[in-house]
Amino acid sequence: MTAPGPDHAIEVRGLDSRFGSQVVHQGLDLEVRRGEILGVVGGSGSGKSVLMRSIVGLRRPDAGQVKVFGQDLAALSGPERRAVERRFGVLFQDGALFSSLTVGENVQVPLRELHPELDPLQLELLSDLKVVLAGLPEAAGDKFPSQLSGGMRKRAALARALALDPDILFLDEPTAGLDPIGAAAFDALLRTLRDALGLTVFLITHDLDTLYAICDRVAVIAERRVLVNAPLAEVERFDHPWVRDYFHGPRGRAARSAARPG
Repeated sequence: MTAPGPDHAIEVRGLDSRFGSQVVHQGLDLEVRRGEILGVVGGSGSGKSVLMRSIVGLRRPDAGQVKVFGQDLAALSGPERRAVERRFGVLFQDGALFSSLTVGENVQVPLRELHPELDPLQLELLSDLKVVLAGLPEAAGDKFPSQLSGGMRKRAALARALALDPDILFLDEPTAGLDPIGAAAFDALLRTLRDALGLTVFLITHDLDTLYAICDRVAVIAERRVLVNAPLAEVERFDHPWVRDYFHGPRGRAARSAARPG
């Protein structure tokens, strides 16, 4: 594993995660480089979402240390902790949009909470900007989540994740449930946003097409730890049963062929 350095946005060392007698992570190490899209994969129950929640501070590790931009969230409180958390944008697996609010109002929730000085016009202008940035028409801001397609709801949730101009995006299965065309469009949007805004992206996914299309590196979680964290070509060569089944099965071969024609 690469030694800690200033080019790392996230550093996880010796992470243990337990729920009663169930051990999810044991001595897990991971680093995420600034400006990269890191794909995080693993079997069901391997603790991908638990890892994400531990990094963003929603769950306190049972052991180990998590640093974001060189700072240990567990050691921070009050304004110092909030200052780091404001640099996060999070898209949970189901989008977690408030059904009783319009898309624009959903985007305004974090803005209202952390920027009470903004007046209604400023809030509306900022939410309109984020809606368009997420690839939605401006008119979508006036619609309720129930009035949107699955793909548009994902983009609405992304707009809210972008509300505070984050440095890191945490995305949990953002293309789950989307058709292949919608998923490919969402992938392209993420890559464009990363390139344009200099974002670091922590991306939990099971979508092989996404891994091959946009991820700079892939971290494989199995046996309660990160087995390998490397570019896909190196991950494919890693000798482990889960890696072989996942990347060299029919779906893996199809995704690889689509990404590397000929």
